[in-house]
Amino acid sequence: MADNSVFFIVGGTGTQGGFTARHLLKAGARVRALVRNPSSEKAQQLASLGAELVQGDLNDAEALVPALEGVAGIFSVQRPDDGTDSELRHGLGLVAAAKRAGLPHFVHSSVCQVDEREDFPGWAAGRWNQKYWTDKWAIEEAVRDAGFARWTILRPSFILQNLLPPKAPVLYPQLAQGELLAPINADAAVQLIAGEDIGRFGAAALLHPARFDRETIELSAETMTIGEMAATLGKALDVEVRAKAVGPDEALAAGMPAPWVRSQEWINEAGYHVDETLLPAYGVPLMSFASWISAHRDEFAIRSFSSSG
Repeated sequence: MADNSVFFIVGGTGTQGGFTARHLLKAGARVRALVRNPSSEKAQQLASLGAELVQGDLNDAEALVPALEGVAGIFSVQRPDDGTDSELRHGLGLVAAAKRAGLPHFVHSSVCQVDEREDFPGWAAGRWNQKYWTDKWAIEEAVRDAGFARWTILRPSFILQNLLPPKAPVLYPQLAQGELLAPINADAAVQLIAGEDIGRFGAAALLHPARFDRETIELSAETMTIGEMAATLGKALDVEVRAKAVGPDEALAAGMPAPWVRSQEWINEAGYHVDETLLPAYGVPLMSFASWISAHRDEFAIRSFSSSG
């Protein structure tokens, strides 16, 4: 890839886009990052690393065409639907804008097992949030069918940043007290991927487009039960952390958001099954759960578990 190549990053102040941008900048690449508020702390941090900031959002993807022209590749990720059909609108609009601008390479982050959605137990009965899955698939198909010279699709599993603020207090409110409470069966396999590693794959795909052309890559660095996750957290942080597998009603009563409860029930009934043996061939190093915890040690605020609460 030429030294003067520019890469356009969606979600530059978020987890996936942010790490993709940082890995590109570290490699000496030029980054143009889409941000809503260039004055925000995260946007300014990205700018201080050398990124060019483009103010805008995906509600008007067509307005991004001038900023996309001459770009060598794009990293695409969308926030979940906010009730206004936002994820689908944003994803399809970005594909159309990138195509109009003549982008040669489109790298998109989706979700594991989306191609198997209709085989999930209870799919026909509406057991799962079908719109979540069908929107993800529709955006993937748009990427594949748009006619880009090259495309790459990444499918992350459970993203480890869910265990850190600001998400952890909402998704795992008991974790601060040393309890990993979740509606995940004690023997269920949870496949894990660090946001850093999604970014590593995103950056590698953009920097080496021929190697990643027309690849759909499911991402998981490690597979654990929630008990093993709790034990690894405790050992790495030198505190006592216990896992508590509960039913959905108890999870809801404990303050866990209903959509998140349902997504973790999905782990029990369908679940991740990434073939982790395929990933070393891409030459992208992955973080173990323990090493990821150590890298974020200062961000955790977990007090040792106490049976008295």
